[in-house]
Formats: sequence, structure tokens, C-alpha cells
Amino acid sequence: MIGAIAGDIIGSIYEHSPIKRVDFPLFSPQCRFTDDTVMSLAVAQALLKEGDYGRVMKTLGRKYPNAGYGGNFYRWLFEDEVKPYHSWGNGSAMRVSPIGFYFNREEQVLREARATAAVSHNHPEGIKGAQSVALAIFLARQGASKAAIRNRIQADFGYDLERSFVEIRPVYRFDVSCQGSVPEAMIAFLDSSDYESAVRLAVSLGGDADTQACIAGGIAEAFYGGVPARIQQEVKTRLPQDLLGILEAFVERPPRLPPR
Repeated sequence: MIGAIAGDIIGSIYEHSPIKRVDFPLFSPQCRFTDDTVMSLAVAQALLKEGDYGRVMKTLGRKYPNAGYGGNFYRWLFEDEVKPYHSWGNGSAMRVSPIGFYFNREEQVLREARATAAVSHNHPEGIKGAQSVALAIFLARQGASKAAIRNRIQADFGYDLERSFVEIRPVYRFDVSCQGSVPEAMIAFLDSSDYESAVRLAVSLGGDADTQACIAGGIAEAFYGGVPARIQQEVKTRLPQDLLGILEAFVERPPRLPPR
């Protein structure tokens, strides 16, 4: 999951200042965690504490009201009721990485990914975005090849992952919908050679940089077997103690063995 958070932090300064190249400084003093990190850690905390996804999101999110939430989600965050608002935004996809890393059965991954989305993003595209990202992480953890991941996500969710990054980047524009950002983030991973290149490619789309790097970073972490130590250290220095504590507890949790 730290791969998703690193992607969020790296992409944070390019969300509103898009770039179309990969040769940018990976971290700068202005890089910071955003709502992607806060909500991903809320999902992680809900898993660790066996809590309600929506309630934990609201509790943790209210501690960081300036993390960069979208307008509709910000209103949801401060309402007493956990009531979905039929969103197809990519907020469901950017927070789902803990699900892909936590569960060891596909049916659990898909069920819980749906549950994390449905508390707010209950539009079919919002559900699909969350499930596709969680499943990609799960498949990568299981040792699936990029071709197998591509074929499975295309077959199950209808995303076009046959496009090349070279043809996407010149014409791609900012898009916060799941259907308009999740496939492109996945292609950044599919066209990468290692963790860092996946994040750099996602940022260089010139779109919703923090979220797309968060998505690509989570899948890349699972596929490449981790995140470079220097990047992990940069992440840890940028998280307050409570968020870092959730991250470390999630990373250090005892392994969940698949049922016999």
C-alpha cells in the first residue's frame, strides 16, 4: 500500500500543474499527502480494526479537512449519515489499494472493494473502478503476468487496455471519472519497467496526477514486489504520526493465509 501513497505524494504538485514528461524531480519540498492517502489509510484502518468503512473514512477524513477532497465528497464527509451520492469519480479507485493487499481470495477482494466504494461512490462506474484496481493488485500479488492482468481487467470490466502510452499521453486531459482515468493509470503500470517508471508515466499523463500515480503505484508495488527504500523513506517523512502509525500497522500485520 505504501506504493499507492508514494504515488499520491509524488503526483500531488502536478494535479493542478500538469506535465507531459517523465524527467521531473521525484520529490520536492512542496510534495504532500492528499485525500488519496487519507482515504486509503482509512480503508486500511477499517480492515485492521474491523470497522465500518464509511464511518472510519468520516472520522479520519475530518481530522484532515484540507487534504484536497472534491466538493461532493467533502460535503459527504461532514454529514452525519453515511449516504452514497451515486458518484462515478475516481475517489473510489484511489482508496482501494489496501483491499488488494489484504485479502487472499478473489471473491473477498471483489466484495470488499465494492463495499469500500458503495459508501459514497455507488454509481456502477465507481464500483467498477474500485473493483478493477483491487483485482489488478490481487492478481499482481499472485504472480500474474502483465498480459494476464490486462486480459482479465479488459474481460471483466470492459476497459480498453490495448492502447499504448505513446498514443494516449499527447491527447490526454484532466479527467476525474473512473472510466476516464483508471484505464489510463493501469496502462501506465502496464508500460512500466519498474515501480518508479510506473509512477513517472502516470504523472506524465498530465491528468489527475496524484490519483493516477496512486493507482499505478499500488499495482506496481504488488507486481514488482515492493517500493525502493529511498522512496519509502521520503513517504514516511511526509506523514504525520497518526497516519504513519496506520501505515506501519498495516504493513507489519501478520500475514493472512488463504483458507484451506
